[in-house]
Amino acid sequence: MTMREEAEEMIRRAIRDVQPDEAVNAALRNLELPEGRVVAVAFGKAAWQMAKAASDALGDKLEEGIVITKYGHSRGEIPGFQIFEAGHPVPDGNSFQATARAVELTESLTAQDLVLLLISGGGSALFELPLCSEEDLRDVTKQLLACGASIGEINMIRKRLSRVKGGRFARMCLPARVFAVVLSDVLGDRLDMIASGPAWGDPTTCAMCRQIVEKYGLEISEDVRRLLDAETPKRCENVTARVTGSVRELCASLERSCREFGYEPRLLTASLDCEAKEAGAFLAAIARDHQEEGKSVAYIAGGETVVRLTGKGLGGRNQELALAAAAGIGGLRDTAVFSVGSDGTDGPTDAAGGYVDENTAMRLEEQGISIARLLRENDSYHGLEQCEGLIRTGPTGTNVNDAACLLIRRK
Repeated sequence: MTMREEAEEMIRRAIRDVQPDEAVNAALRNLELPEGRVVAVAFGKAAWQMAKAASDALGDKLEEGIVITKYGHSRGEIPGFQIFEAGHPVPDGNSFQATARAVELTESLTAQDLVLLLISGGGSALFELPLCSEEDLRDVTKQLLACGASIGEINMIRKRLSRVKGGRFARMCLPARVFAVVLSDVLGDRLDMIASGPAWGDPTTCAMCRQIVEKYGLEISEDVRRLLDAETPKRCENVTARVTGSVRELCASLERSCREFGYEPRLLTASLDCEAKEAGAFLAAIARDHQEEGKSVAYIAGGETVVRLTGKGLGGRNQELALAAAAGIGGLRDTAVFSVGSDGTDGPTDAAGGYVDENTAMRLEEQGISIARLLRENDSYHGLEQCEGLIRTGPTGTNVNDAACLLIRRK
């Protein structure tokens, strides 16, 4: 196999190994069902897959449900479920309409009822009913995505602008119980941060939100400023939660595949949290330092990087990481880097990530294409497209962050 073929097979296996089906089944296996109704609310990029697993497991015991997922991520009808597709990473009218329908489901619940809450990555945009105007919400979200704020900082602001985030949806479900099954896309699996914590108490404060506004110079309306000064619920006593998957499982799968293909795997971190360009440059530096090893090695890093927008190009954090690495591994021997999002979509593109090797920089240079310019313009998609470096998987049905891998082959 070529290194590209090895990388694609590693990615295929890793995505297979973090599918939510068995995780949902395990979470529901010993669930004590109530005397009353069981209704389900599933949202996120893996919502359809999680809802289908719950429907198969519970059958007619599950009375009705709602799926809210990203455009193109639904795979057909599920008995008893209404299925909505909506905007991500910026919420749209379908996000609000679908979330309003979910809220309606809670209005007639009693203490004998149970809400099965199925949460996966992307839920912050998909599950939304704003307290501010839609225009304000979209504007603040776009500013946060563009300035390089971390997902934790973004979600901290989102909570206070929402009717359903920061524990507020759990409050709406009272007096019913809530059982949340969570597929984690947040480093450290913090329940208050995954999908902005709709069913978990919020430990953050108004003062922390004001610091974020000042740190990134956000331009906000007086209405948004007022909402940021309103505290969120700190406890949700009607909720039980089970985290079923995380980026560590994604990294563990890559380790197994690397070992099978003859590489000695070395896990750098499962908590990567920096700018994508920095992560790519760092992997390239490791590659240069380990060219003389007498065996094949693989360096793995899982987590979620961020992109600071300085241009108007097209791309995503995984593509930008890979392209940044290409600049530093040019001319090395049998060396490659790939980075991929487990959900199958990287930024506003149809690619899951990018693959580069020691020849990528030369191939682009021969076409008169500057990697430095591509990175300044945040145009990694078109650069990788020109050298056949895009990785496309299509929607995967799961979402547990991203994984990058440096391969150095010595066979």
